Amino acid sequence: MKRAVLIGVFALLAVAAQCESASFQRSSATPAAPAPGPAPLRATNESAQTKRIFEEGQAALNQGELDRAEAAFRKVLQLERNSAAARANLGVIEMRRKQWDRALVELRKAQRLAPQMTGIRINIGLVEYRRANYAAAIPPFESALRDDPELLQPRYLLGLCYTFVERPADAVRILQPLWPKMSDQFVYLYVLANAAFRAGDKAVDEKALERLVEVGRDTPEFHLFMGKALLNHDDDQRALDELQKAAAANPNLPFLHFYLGILYRRVSQPELAEKEFRKDIELEPDTGYNYEQLGKLYVQMGRHEEAEKAFRDALAQEPRLPASLTELAKFELRRGETDQALKKADQAEKLAPETPGLHFVRAQILDRMGRKAEAKAEFAAARKSLVGGLERDRARSEGETVPDPELARQP
Repeated sequence: MKRAVLIGVFALLAVAAQCESASFQRSSATPAAPAPGPAPLRATNESAQTKRIFEEGQAALNQGELDRAEAAFRKVLQLERNSAAARANLGVIEMRRKQWDRALVELRKAQRLAPQMTGIRINIGLVEYRRANYAAAIPPFESALRDDPELLQPRYLLGLCYTFVERPADAVRILQPLWPKMSDQFVYLYVLANAAFRAGDKAVDEKALERLVEVGRDTPEFHLFMGKALLNHDDDQRALDELQKAAAANPNLPFLHFYLGILYRRVSQPELAEKEFRKDIELEPDTGYNYEQLGKLYVQMGRHEEAEKAFRDALAQEPRLPASLTELAKFELRRGETDQALKKADQAEKLAPETPGLHFVRAQILDRMGRKAEAKAEFAAARKSLVGGLERDRARSEGETVPDPELARQP
């Protein structure tokens, strides 16, 4: 396999760096509740009652009955206001609800009550990771590893975070000790090889790359990644061949239909593209990228009302999608809703300043609001992006890189 192709794949992985493999079950991977401690319960009738209620909440949490679990842990806090375990489990409940902001509030409170509890810090890191705040996820993961260097999950996630904040040497340093446990995992090898390549560590790069080809071989996952690489290189026919090989081996492979949808959208087969995106939504209903791609498809087809709904559905699942924010800003600008449009454009700029078309949209909004000087600066930024070739360096499909929703998932 050519290094250029593998690097082409890695160039795709700019959204996040997590993906499923045999040892990381995406559908069942939920945040682990911290152990019910460490604050001791007093040997009183009240403490016995508190313990009973806590155990009821823990049982409900383990069974996925989140409302019942929440009610129990709030009762515990009424009796034991400084129960770090109850507060932390409220954070876990919000994580399972994907209410990341509320989860972080609860976990921070728990951390203040019990700064020594490693599990709380790990969950704080997980929340920041799921919010795509990779830089903010690094300190809690680092802290957890200082407590216990053998912890696999925070080590893996820390290495991925380092990768995506452009610290490849640190990524290699953190990921390499996982080799004995994960050298049969395709994505681990993939990320390690490319981090080593970018860090100039030739020995680790070649070792991981050799093992990557050995492990991947003719698996559906291997064909999926090769199809993505070929999509990024605009080789649509070969990409289709690889994706069809993956489909023949595993038609329900996560995100396979997502990439087939992108391919069909590129080659102007909108009906097939819509069908593929809808199929992937059936398999991955909580993935915002499917809805975002549907929105782009509907824009191309002139189905603007459906497009706007799709972008809103995308943000309901993944609030940090700059392309969806930019597209919604366009719709709101057309309706004259300049305040809302500017808010979304500002959010997109904070997430990804070079999102295709963003500077031009912000310029139009600011001009409509009478903020002429700022609009002029944005128009200049838009021209600079075009002159610099940033748009031309992106994949053909409306100027965006091929996204990687499967890598934004929690192992």
